Amino acid sequence: MPKMVALTASLAVLALSLPRISHASTLRVRQSPSTPAIPGTAFKFLGCFTDQGARSLGGATFTNTTGMTVESCIAFCSAQSFNFAGLEFAQECWCGNEIANGGTNATLSDCNSPCTGDASEICGAGNRLSVYWNGVQPPPPPTVVPSVGLWESLGCYNDSVNARALPTGVNVPGNFTVEGCTEACFEADFPLAGMEFADQCFCSTAIANGGAPIAASLCNMACAGNSTELCGGPNALNVYNFTGTITGTPGVPPGGGPGTGPVLVNPVTSGLPNNFTYAACYVDNANGRIMGTQNPDDQGLTVESCVTSCHSQNFTLAGMEFGVQCFCGNTLIDGATVGDESTCNMACGGNSQEACGGPNRLSVYTSSGSVVALPVPTPKNSSLPGQWEYQGCLQEGPNGARLFPNEIVQQTNNTVEFCLNQCAAFGYPAAGLEFGQECYCGDVSDIAQSPGFAPESDCNIPCPGDPIHLCGGGDRLQYYTWNGVMNDWKTPANTGRYEFLVPGVVVPLLVTLGINNKVSFVEKFGTSEFPNSTGAYELDLSLVDDFEKTWRTMHVKSDVFCSGAVVLPDRSARHLMFGGWSLDSTFGVRLYAPDGSPGVNGTNDWEENFDELHLQRGRWYPSGLVMPNGSVLIVGGEVGSNGAPEPTLEILPTPQGGPTYLFMDWLNRTDPNNLYPFLHVLPSGNIFVGYYNEARILNPATFDTIKTLPNMPGSVINPFDGKAGGRTYPLEGTAVLFPQHAPYTDPLTVLVCGGSNFGLALDNCVSIQPEVDGADWVLEPIASSHDVHALPDGTFLLVNGAKQGVAGFGLATDPNLQALLYDPTQAVGSRISILNETIVARLYHSESTLLPDGRVLISGSDPQSPQFPEEMRVEVYIPPYLTDGRKQPSFTVDQKDWTYGGSYTIHVQLFQGTTSTMRVSLIAGNAMGMRTLFPEFSCNGNTCTVVAPPNVFVAPPGWFSLWVLDGPTPSHLNWVRIGGDPGELGNWPDFPDFTLPGMGPPA
Repeated sequence: MPKMVALTASLAVLALSLPRISHASTLRVRQSPSTPAIPGTAFKFLGCFTDQGARSLGGATFTNTTGMTVESCIAFCSAQSFNFAGLEFAQECWCGNEIANGGTNATLSDCNSPCTGDASEICGAGNRLSVYWNGVQPPPPPTVVPSVGLWESLGCYNDSVNARALPTGVNVPGNFTVEGCTEACFEADFPLAGMEFADQCFCSTAIANGGAPIAASLCNMACAGNSTELCGGPNALNVYNFTGTITGTPGVPPGGGPGTGPVLVNPVTSGLPNNFTYAACYVDNANGRIMGTQNPDDQGLTVESCVTSCHSQNFTLAGMEFGVQCFCGNTLIDGATVGDESTCNMACGGNSQEACGGPNRLSVYTSSGSVVALPVPTPKNSSLPGQWEYQGCLQEGPNGARLFPNEIVQQTNNTVEFCLNQCAAFGYPAAGLEFGQECYCGDVSDIAQSPGFAPESDCNIPCPGDPIHLCGGGDRLQYYTWNGVMNDWKTPANTGRYEFLVPGVVVPLLVTLGINNKVSFVEKFGTSEFPNSTGAYELDLSLVDDFEKTWRTMHVKSDVFCSGAVVLPDRSARHLMFGGWSLDSTFGVRLYAPDGSPGVNGTNDWEENFDELHLQRGRWYPSGLVMPNGSVLIVGGEVGSNGAPEPTLEILPTPQGGPTYLFMDWLNRTDPNNLYPFLHVLPSGNIFVGYYNEARILNPATFDTIKTLPNMPGSVINPFDGKAGGRTYPLEGTAVLFPQHAPYTDPLTVLVCGGSNFGLALDNCVSIQPEVDGADWVLEPIASSHDVHALPDGTFLLVNGAKQGVAGFGLATDPNLQALLYDPTQAVGSRISILNETIVARLYHSESTLLPDGRVLISGSDPQSPQFPEEMRVEVYIPPYLTDGRKQPSFTVDQKDWTYGGSYTIHVQLFQGTTSTMRVSLIAGNAMGMRTLFPEFSCNGNTCTVVAPPNVFVAPPGWFSLWVLDGPTPSHLNWVRIGGDPGELGNWPDFPDFTLPGMGPPA
């Protein structure tokens, strides 16, 4: 089954255009889409472009491995009067005045590497450029110079590094041009001149080694010193013939190449910095490049500058080639052999007396006194980890398309073992290595677009971390597959189903089931698309066949957009909603006491008065948690929509004594990717908090950190780096607790599913037992990831979301339509069952809510993108436990206000099994703080005694839905309150505009 990924999110796609070409943007913003322009400049995002072989942007360049940003690259290129700026490999900046050498639009998702200096920005990817343009039209494309004096163009000819069509290479002083190359060949008395790869000049008396005319389009590279002239291409020569008379004998001019004349340059044999000494002249490119790291070409290269550069990069070998090229490494690779010293006879561009290699010849220097030359690399097809098997050299997709979605770039240490182990750890049964430094992970089905296997000789690039083995080639994958079952995902015959329930009246932001068994909907009042919206409505599930009666109109007074919510433990089970969109609404505290009954309207409404009651700090996207002492913890958020961080926490009811909110440096440091943090009470009474890709345990009295937990693994691309994935909003995963079973002595497990790596959603769940010594996260791949909701049988339903993007308006595409079931009783890797599909996209602002009969209400979706309109339809998912033909059990409960450790009577009616196979479960909370308990019980006939949980740490005070399961089939719920109202919230807030339920047992 192919992997799918999802989250409640979406990704902005903003279009620009150039003549003849359409482009689009992948700039990420968390909420409203904005113009992808760089403030203070005319540069705008143009698109994702290929950069393979010859450079698409061939001007100035720099690399910043820790601080690259879009802004710094544009500033660099703009300062040098370039009109295009491109970012690649997360850390490289390239400039130019045109997109050259066949650079073309690539799929937007190909550019997916976060910038090293700003993880919210994208800096291309391997062989992909994120290109920005200032609107200045590119200059006319370079053309063939028809003649230079008596030199006449013969056209474009093929060439090979192993058998040169024009065998003699010469150095061209100054800027490289057609005129310069022909002049150099004339000075050496050769009648033929050829320019290749923008800055290489060759001469000869005749065309040799099968050189012949080829398509003119293959000579497509502008001369390095004159962008209006063509100077060949990769393995392609622009050839010129001298039509006059040459009277001298062809030979090698000073600083020339490997001709028949005397060698006029020499290696440097003494006085080099950092203990470098000359080793020998080595043959390059007989089997491939013999040194793995190449510096940018330098027309002023010297032996001294090259060895200094290599030493600064911690390399022990330095090599110079073709007069202007500097290579570094610690070993020679690809079967390097010593060549004739006379063939390293090209003068260094910066010193005409020093030898800097020649065509396919390297002048090699060493700082260790020795040179290790490794054999020709071969495919690694034995001693592979796990159950991996080598399949062959596989072609990438047509037109440069990548077969696998997940790319890991290891520029200096990529190995087959690393790649295979990384893919296996994240549940990918197919892996490929390419261009030496690239590792790809995916599914076997991903290779469907490949034209097929290529000759083994096409995979010819050694692994930088293991140079005796191959890591693919140009657009060729060293392809491996897992021989066995890696992800044991179930495909049951009974998958349950989606059903349409009722037309909606708004797109809700918060959906909560009340103890009146009705569903509260609240929406973005004030910023709603519907001018007549009152911001709140209640759905009577018993009247869904009568649209006019099923919805009750309610009211809020401020914009609840992006607020948080919990259910209070007071006797009325009031809904508490806090925070909001902007200004006063971010301080909002709103309360609603559910009333009425199925078929009978209630009269209560939302109560709110900013002047009487408000938060200490305004909050957009905060989380809340009912504490063991009955108070409510409010954590995090921002100061209004996309505003400054609000890295604090506070308590409701607000304690006496002035401001009591507390600053948290870990919230400040991880904004803006820590919103809606995950909060749970642990069995010790301490507080678990998960935020971005981090987690910690807090003291519930001081909120000091007791224990910092390991970072949550994220994307396979770089699992522990925040740039490769986060879990809380806007990356929008979900956290729940594994069910706890009486006597509640097993360690508690926290499960987190979904999130995003800023491009693709995370297709995994991670879990941890935070209070176990040495606890670490366990990663398990899943077929997709999205909202997670507890079910009465102890399993979890996964629904909604998208496979790409992050949460926010217009920030995701590719909706997830398939439901999954997660069973924590199964072994890791075998917990997922593939359920049914819907036809309704549920993206940003979608919800799942457990209903009184065991169905799950599916609502919302408001991505504000043209292809995904606001979704008003309300569905239900009917889990498999309700679609196997069994009749649901029923029960009554004698008392609904339970104390810790008490025994309480229920009366059950079962239709399939007996009480010996019956189970009882309790579920608390909405999306914030949800937990499932399986209490101890005993039965005498159909009368059973249920023992309440033992303390406030196992079950924080609050309202629980109580369920009976007859085998797999749940009953309808009954409501019970456990632990009373220790915070005396029933008497809060004591203001005229709020109705107090008071203390005492529920009505």
